[in-house]
Order: sequence, then structure tokens, then C-alpha cells
Amino acid sequence: MPKIRKAVVMPKTEEILKQMGSQIRLARLRRDISVKLACERAYISRATLWKVENGDPSVAIGIYAVVLHAIDNMDKDFLKIASDDVLGRTLQDLKIDVRKRASRSER
Repeated sequence: MPKIRKAVVMPKTEEILKQMGSQIRLARLRRDISVKLACERAYISRATLWKVENGDPSVAIGIYAVVLHAIDNMDKDFLKIASDDVLGRTLQDLKIDVRKRASRSER
């Protein structure tokens, strides 16, 4: 039987997940969506919702997505993840070759 490895989550990432779980819980409560209704909409158990709302890193990202969808289609917020990647774009721009002058065929 193969040994299952547990992902190593950095402490800062754990804090972010806990904050995200807390924000998900607050969004549910602000909309007056009960635990029971959220679980029914997301097709998950109460225990799983509890894990999501506590930022448990063992929960698959797809579960976070279905919970957000169950809370009035908030799953579209996933598109905000890494959308403003300033460092990545800067590194990409540094790798782009810029010609100093046009080739003869373009003149």
C-alpha cells in the first residue's frame, strides 16, 4: 500500500486559509444562509463546511469553490486569484527580447 504524503503548508499560508475560511463564514452569515442550506446547496457534509470555514488546508480547492458557489455564486471570486501578478509580469517583461532596429525585410 503506497504511503500517502501530507502537503506541507507554510505557517503564513495557514493564516491566509484561516482568514479565507472566516471570510466565507461571514459571507454566509451576512446572507442569512444556514449551515444546513449551505451544505445542501454544495452537496457536502456539515463537517466539511466546518473545515472550510476554519480554513483547513486538507480540503480540496474544489470544495472551497462549491461552497462559494452555494453562497450566492461567489465562486467567480476565484478569478481574482493571481490576477494582478506584478512580479510575474515584471519577470516576463525582463525576458522579452527587444530588437534595437527593424530587420531589413521590415524596412
